[in-house]
Amino acid sequence: MATITLEQEINPWEAQAARFDYAARKLNLDEGIWKILRYPSREIIVHIPVMMDDGHIEVFTGFRVQHSVARGPGKGGIRYSPDVTLDEVRALASWMTWKCAVVNIPFGGAKGGIICDPKHMSMGEIERMTRRYTSDIIEFIGPEKDVPAPDVNTNDQVMAWIMDTYSMHMRQTVTAVVTGKPLSIGGSRGRTEATGRGIAMVCDEAMRYLSMRQEGCRVVIQGFGNVGSNAARLMTDRGYKIVGIAEQDGGLYNPNGIDVCALLDYRERNRTVLGFKGAEAADSDQLLLSDCEILIPAATENVITSRNADRIKARIVCEGANGPTTAVADEILADKKIFIIPDILANAGGVTASYFEWVQDRQGYFWNEATVNERLEAILRESFDDVVRYAEAHNVNNRIAAYMLAIDRVAFTIKQRGIYA
Repeated sequence: MATITLEQEINPWEAQAARFDYAARKLNLDEGIWKILRYPSREIIVHIPVMMDDGHIEVFTGFRVQHSVARGPGKGGIRYSPDVTLDEVRALASWMTWKCAVVNIPFGGAKGGIICDPKHMSMGEIERMTRRYTSDIIEFIGPEKDVPAPDVNTNDQVMAWIMDTYSMHMRQTVTAVVTGKPLSIGGSRGRTEATGRGIAMVCDEAMRYLSMRQEGCRVVIQGFGNVGSNAARLMTDRGYKIVGIAEQDGGLYNPNGIDVCALLDYRERNRTVLGFKGAEAADSDQLLLSDCEILIPAATENVITSRNADRIKARIVCEGANGPTTAVADEILADKKIFIIPDILANAGGVTASYFEWVQDRQGYFWNEATVNERLEAILRESFDDVVRYAEAHNVNNRIAAYMLAIDRVAFTIKQRGIYA
């Protein structure tokens, strides 16, 4: 393998492209289809003027990338962060294409982001920025075009502002333009917990596949946001033992298991997990390397790299975040026979529940939470089986199998539709 720098290794677009190229080669993908799917179909860059609270005007840069809409409208979150880059948004948009295809729902992949630091902005400033961003990309989004959702530093309130802005321009209420909305304006029951619930479900499937017992199975979770905390709570209910929680500002470890409900209450009161008496303080980086059966990176990209992959001791790595493992690290983990549940399967519970929300909005008929969870489980169990069967049939690891399955489905659709000229 050619020598690459750490900067190249952790570039999310390069990481995505490396996996895509490898999977496409294994599939003997038609060269023309390869060219279509290797690059996004549309990239939108907008510069957003916003009147700040003190009266000065700030200009923010925003992106919306649509990778593929061959199988249906684009689908993907919008993130607000000072670290947002076009390459990151491109990579996330392509991952969404493959994620939707892996779970076989009728969406393509898209993603958005604004370079900003919402921690240093007021609610009014965030609202004005959100509404201007929405109006600047309004001709490219919509229930049949591209359906945004929450992501890093965005939430149901941000989705409500986008939905309202879009609706004002359309002169009618259009709930299906976004997902992840509040229940009162067309949100879906079960959507908030869906990504964490999906992680618990695919971990259950992996335990069955590997003939391992859930009861007492030690789990370390990196990231205790919406995804990590819901996964921790639901997995505890299933008999797993959460022994480690790694956060950006420090971690917790208790070999006898952390009381997740007590920790959630503590964090609600103190806005941090640090100082929680039910576990010892621990270094977050070291927690990733601790003895456990399941490691769940559920925060950001590039957590497992060539620098630490050889010291991972988990039997299963279930990727709650997008792109937490670099392509170089993949090879190291494969040599260690670690079972990977790749991000485009592991965290697909969120987009699957978003699909349910979109369907309910368009029908004007809403399901109870039990129905949402039952249908979510059916899709994720079937998708897990599809991926592991594909891996066995083609003698590849789970990640490449998931990519091959997804690329095959999207390529088949493109061939059926043909090339418009």
